Amino acid sequence: MAETGKTLVFATANRNKLIEAADKLGEGFTIVLPADLGYTNDVPETHLTIRENAIEKAQFIWDMFGKDCFADDTGLEVDVLDGAPGVFSARYAGEPKNPVRNVQKLLRELEGIPFAERTARFRCCIALIEKGELTVFEGICEGHISLEPQGELGFGYDPVFVPEGMEKTMAMLTLEEKNAISHRGRALDMLVCHLRNLPE
Repeated sequence: MAETGKTLVFATANRNKLIEAADKLGEGFTIVLPADLGYTNDVPETHLTIRENAIEKAQFIWDMFGKDCFADDTGLEVDVLDGAPGVFSARYAGEPKNPVRNVQKLLRELEGIPFAERTARFRCCIALIEKGELTVFEGICEGHISLEPQGELGFGYDPVFVPEGMEKTMAMLTLEEKNAISHRGRALDMLVCHLRNLPE
């Protein structure tokens, strides 16, 4: 089992992600953000793949603080858009990052395309650096892009992403429902199993 009170630095400024991660990791872990350690700038992500960005962010925090840490990078891949927005999901509508404008741009790009053809997936990579050793976990959630935003929960593209086998968008799910099926939830499950030395 994990040692009591193990602290991990989560290389993000997104407190919504922090809430999801804390819910998954549960007791025995304390998660802090770079801002809690005095670093308030953006953590760099300069690569062209989700996996490389996650590794870069974790490595940056490890190099800066020398503390066990993890980072995630997530992208929405829409098949009829040849995988876009992908690694550019957070800045799809340009700088500065604006989730509402990102969703609006996505819906414009998909205008006239029927729901059945709006297949997409969320992909999440989590890079963990523990005692200097890197491990990467990947979670995927398949689904479709809805015709219009629905729901007030969640964040990012959640209001327009309908997970496979469901009729609700992710923004209509509770945190527990979302964590049970989401891309980040699945990657976090693998992270938890690894940290607790459980079979994945």
